[in-house]
Amino acid sequence: MNISPTQRVNSTRFSVWQRIAPVITLLLLAPIISEVLSGSTRISTMFVLIPEIGIWGGGALLIRYLARRWQRDWVTIFLLGLVLALAEECLIQQTSLAPLVGVDPAHVYARAWGVNWLYLLWALGYESIWVVVVPIQLTELIFPEQRTEAWIGRRGLIATSIFFVLASFMAWYSWTQIFVPRYYPQGAYQVPVLTFGIALAAMIVLTVIAMLRKPAPQSGQKTTRPAPQPWLVGLVTFVLGLLWFLQILLAYGVIPTLPVPVSIGAGLILAGAAFFLLRTWSSSLDWRDAQRLALVLGILIATWLGGIIILNMNLVLTMSHASLIDSIGQVLFNVITLLLLIPLARRIQRSQA
Repeated sequence: MNISPTQRVNSTRFSVWQRIAPVITLLLLAPIISEVLSGSTRISTMFVLIPEIGIWGGGALLIRYLARRWQRDWVTIFLLGLVLALAEECLIQQTSLAPLVGVDPAHVYARAWGVNWLYLLWALGYESIWVVVVPIQLTELIFPEQRTEAWIGRRGLIATSIFFVLASFMAWYSWTQIFVPRYYPQGAYQVPVLTFGIALAAMIVLTVIAMLRKPAPQSGQKTTRPAPQPWLVGLVTFVLGLLWFLQILLAYGVIPTLPVPVSIGAGLILAGAAFFLLRTWSSSLDWRDAQRLALVLGILIATWLGGIIILNMNLVLTMSHASLIDSIGQVLFNVITLLLLIPLARRIQRSQA
């Protein structure tokens, strides 16, 4: 499906910088929100931001391009986000398939048939929402007049795809061929071909489902059910986001006596509840930018606190213990991000007054 003539005409209204600005913003926001604000990527390891921009930023940009070309809504973006997460977890860095780095081999939790099931569940949710859905939502809030634009054309699509592939190879090689064998040789792992095939099949199925979904509903097709107030949206998404962060603690065996079906079932229920709420809220005519920004803020604050709990308190990996400069840097990055959102919040408040 091609971009509509209206979109082509509208794209001429913007200068070169105006057309490039949302692209650069999304390329940076995807890894910053998912990696930097959580403390996974720190000042001492900021060099890994380059491949992260290629994989997370490039992946988010490609997903948004497809969603706009197909005229689909956030559910399609979420489904394609799952495809990106499967690519990362099963093909690129293979974190959900190889034995988890830093885990005692004698006390492995929720691993069977060569898959870290609870970690995979957590990663699918995190990498589809934190890497794709939220950064795209925030970028579109920053550039509301270009919300319906594809942002990149054919040349941009080719360049982004090449960047994505090169960054993916860099991440795969540096992690699976250098870092893990050198520092955690017990975690070196060769993924079976059958497992690769199953992951590829799942990615293809999700992509087809995303393609075949109906176009995004128009305003007249939305429900008259009132949307919740922004403060409630922010509070609920904060709680759900923080609970999702806690899933990774279970994946690393913080409560080894907890039955695996219970932990996975709880994660599925949490994911289902979040999806149902967002689907219900966003289908309302009252779902506006104030609610969208509140959703983003709730997720960002949960990301900050979740990162502090998991990383700086050293509850997961010994190697993840942050130095003082890393801890200060994480706080500064989060505070600066929240401060930068104040003008956006004021603009949205004025526009909806």
